[in-house]
Amino acid sequence: MGVLMSRRQTVERVQKVSLAVSAFKDGLREQPSTRRRAEAGTARQGTLEQEVQEGDEEASAGPSQPEESSASKAAWERLRDGRGVEPEEFDRANRFTPPAFIRPKRELHDDEPPDISLEQREQILNDEMCEICEVWTAESLFPCRICPRVYHDGCLRRMGYLQKDSAVEVTETAHTETGWSCYYCDNLNLLLTEEEMYSLMETLKNCKIIPESCLTLDDFLHYKHQVHKQQFERTMPEAQEEQAALQFNALDPDKKGHIEWQDFLSHESIQLLQKIRPQNALLRLLTPKERERARAAFLALDQDNDGFIGEGECRQARHTWFRKHQKEMLSCNVSISHVGPISEGSPASSRDGKSPEKILPATKQEETSIDWPGFLRENVAYILAARPNSAALHLQPLA
Repeated sequence: MGVLMSRRQTVERVQKVSLAVSAFKDGLREQPSTRRRAEAGTARQGTLEQEVQEGDEEASAGPSQPEESSASKAAWERLRDGRGVEPEEFDRANRFTPPAFIRPKRELHDDEPPDISLEQREQILNDEMCEICEVWTAESLFPCRICPRVYHDGCLRRMGYLQKDSAVEVTETAHTETGWSCYYCDNLNLLLTEEEMYSLMETLKNCKIIPESCLTLDDFLHYKHQVHKQQFERTMPEAQEEQAALQFNALDPDKKGHIEWQDFLSHESIQLLQKIRPQNALLRLLTPKERERARAAFLALDQDNDGFIGEGECRQARHTWFRKHQKEMLSCNVSISHVGPISEGSPASSRDGKSPEKILPATKQEETSIDWPGFLRENVAYILAARPNSAALHLQPLA
């Protein structure tokens, strides 16, 4: 009929046809005879009675975790599939079909150090067509600051990823230095493999965490204590509890007294990545845009061009740009290349000697020097943690 289909529609249709054919073949192969049907019916009756009896036993024993209602089960499924929160009251009329997220898989060479050159700059190119509708309309496309994908705001609304409260933020930040992260990059949980995701879900279930719920400070500290006790079989030290409280404050920038589920999930996802994967594997998660920003930050701090910066400068970069893209940057319109001057507490900017704190790390020889590969390894987790659009700091830098 001459009807053109987009690449996404073609893939979906092929998948549906393949599933239908497979189901039909399985049905023919496993179709039982009349006698076997009767035997299967009798056996199934016993199986059903067993299931009912087991269900009664589980009910009498009491739930080992918060009530597994249909809504709670659906929430766990969304968490497993990486689909995020999908409120039932959301109007689904005139919406596109949400994409199926495919979790990454670990490769054999992931633990090997990647070749990320400091001298060789990378060319940053965005896609030409909208990721959703695959149509090019030039200036009306909104680019992601992490990946090369671009989007129409109308397509994002129809997908349900752009609500009224975030529409203005996207249009204001997408073409600035702060930038905007698309729904792929905004969700740190999508960086986890299936095995890592199941491990996180098991931890959350064991600690009685209800998905898609907000956590107060007491909830957060109780969870951290349980996780520490399960992992080390001892009580969490007071110093770590204080650090956990600081992390809670970082996840609650508006001082609401609780942290949102998505922020908690992003924090736990990046924490798990730090525990399970080596730094070389984390470096392979960086996109060209992130590598180029990190390269500009290092070159701005390396003012004598010897290929090394001080440990204090590296730590200061972590507390500024790598910590989070603050909304206040919109008003001052600071360029990425100004990372050095922004870090006023760094040795590079402490030349006037007015502050005692600026005099301590006077020269690189008096402190540990860090080269470009070391700079990336030290900061890769904070670069990844800065991806979400939320104002929360999903990985609080150590003092």
